[in-house]
Amino acid sequence: MNQTQRMPLIDAFKAIASQLIVLHHLSSYGPLAATARELLPGTLGWLYDYARMAVQVFLVIGGFLAARGLSAHGQALAGSPLPLLWKRYLRLVIPFLAAIAIAVVCSAVADRWMDDTAIPERATLGQWLAHVALLQGVLGVASLSAGVWYVAIDFQLFALMVLLLWIGRRNLVAPALVLAAAVASLFWFNRDTGWNNWALYFFGSYGLGAAAWWASDRRRLAAWLGVITTVTIAALVVDFRLRIALALGIALTLGFSRRGGLLERWPDFQPLAFLGRISYSVFLVHFPILLLTNGLFTLSGLESPAAAIAVLVLTWAASIAAGLAFYRWIESPAANRRITAALGWLAGHLRETSRQAWRLLRHFAFGHG
Repeated sequence: MNQTQRMPLIDAFKAIASQLIVLHHLSSYGPLAATARELLPGTLGWLYDYARMAVQVFLVIGGFLAARGLSAHGQALAGSPLPLLWKRYLRLVIPFLAAIAIAVVCSAVADRWMDDTAIPERATLGQWLAHVALLQGVLGVASLSAGVWYVAIDFQLFALMVLLLWIGRRNLVAPALVLAAAVASLFWFNRDTGWNNWALYFFGSYGLGAAAWWASDRRRLAAWLGVITTVTIAALVVDFRLRIALALGIALTLGFSRRGGLLERWPDFQPLAFLGRISYSVFLVHFPILLLTNGLFTLSGLESPAAAIAVLVLTWAASIAAGLAFYRWIESPAANRRITAALGWLAGHLRETSRQAWRLLRHFAFGHG
């Protein structure tokens, strides 16, 4: 979304959720977390157990914005889905691979300073290729940074949404397919962790976001929000999952806020807008920062829980600062366009060079014959 299209409520949700995920990782990895827990066991224990559920916020928002961008009025996709998938892939993978490169370097540095299970193993070519294809989870390849499974799942969810809207060539059929897949996820796939590397495991929350967008249209019946609530509660009665209850709450908040006009007007609070805008960048770069600060804490020989908490607070601040720099240089739309253009130029240059090399080879091999 550009500046004129921003939705302050979504920015606020993204800001809070991204910071909770950062805090979850800060409370989970390395000697800093273990030492700090001696002083604040309750707080860090809660962050470890519950803050990770903030990912549901991103799942619901992802579905909500996907419906807005792909099928604002419940219409099917008329054109080929491939350009949409390629655009989404580039939007995700360019900052993702840049962050993975940073994580690999920081892991190598931290590995010299400490011996800890939080440090990923040295990257192999197979791992790199799996991450480039966003298939690391599906292929069972170890991740090169914490939380990056979500990037692959985000692409899968978008791809599934696009394909369902494309398959349903009639206006009523397209959203019906999306909602049917969401119901299947809520009642079956999300209850089996064996599916947690596939979009169908998470599509219930994503579909709730899409349903909230469609139901919030003023020309549609408000009763649709009641239908969404009823179906989700039925799924929770079958198997209660706090994460799904949270997803329902976020979806209803977005739906009613759009119907009431609050979505584009509230909250008018610039720090939340700022953190929401850079949330993906902060998510991508905070773990390498955490590895470095854990390594420095180990080198320092400090053992005080108070010192560990102070370093964690500094790590949190450094993650936001690094996220801002990463956003400006890598993830922002302007930076993304520059990088995409540069990659396109490089690909074209390599293609032309290979053609010239092939022509020279043919000339020397067959030209004298």
